[in-house]
Amino acid sequence: MANTKDVINGEEVTLEVKPGTNILELNKQLAEKNKQLLTKHNVKAIDIMGSIGAGKTSLIEQLVQKLKPKYKIAVLKGDLTTTIDAERVGRHGVQVLTINTGRECHLDANVVARAFERINLDEIDLLIIENVGNLICPAEFPLGTEKRVVVVSVTEGPYMILKHPFTFMNADVMVINKKDLAPIMKIDPKQLEGQVKEIKPDVKVAITNALTGDGVEELIKAMEL
Repeated sequence: MANTKDVINGEEVTLEVKPGTNILELNKQLAEKNKQLLTKHNVKAIDIMGSIGAGKTSLIEQLVQKLKPKYKIAVLKGDLTTTIDAERVGRHGVQVLTINTGRECHLDANVVARAFERINLDEIDLLIIENVGNLICPAEFPLGTEKRVVVVSVTEGPYMILKHPFTFMNADVMVINKKDLAPIMKIDPKQLEGQVKEIKPDVKVAITNALTGDGVEELIKAMEL
């Protein structure tokens, strides 16, 4: 019997996994249960993925500020060890739970389900999940959310989409962040948009500056919130 361990707001949670278990299939089953639970409680849920430094937390801060008048919001913040980003989001007056994964490069459906036990789902109608900073690993582990959003920044260079196509195949919305730095990096955000449209033609794209909030309204529309 193998164990996977995570920490939610300082409390260790464990999932026992029998040898020979297909981890991806098990996660898929748990994700479907999460989705059913969220639907039962009428909670919209968004999984936000992207590399370290892409601007996920800054975008969530902007989303929280703009959506608080319309939604009762909770945020799950995935991180390896710290609570720094969770504290940033918590300043905006919403419930935030930190999920520390230790060495794991993604959240999974089990730890998200355990986090649900610490949230009164009847008291919220929007759940924002910030996945661990990684452009690759989270793609294989759906969490049961209504939508999956991938954030990239122009500072990551012109080829991150072409190098990691699988991540974008599973995305409903793509954010191209740090648009203000595009001239300095000599990158055309529209070229990045064209690359992702070749991988998934129906993906919705928002081009943003998360520090100023420029483009965040377009992102909200793309997420249908």
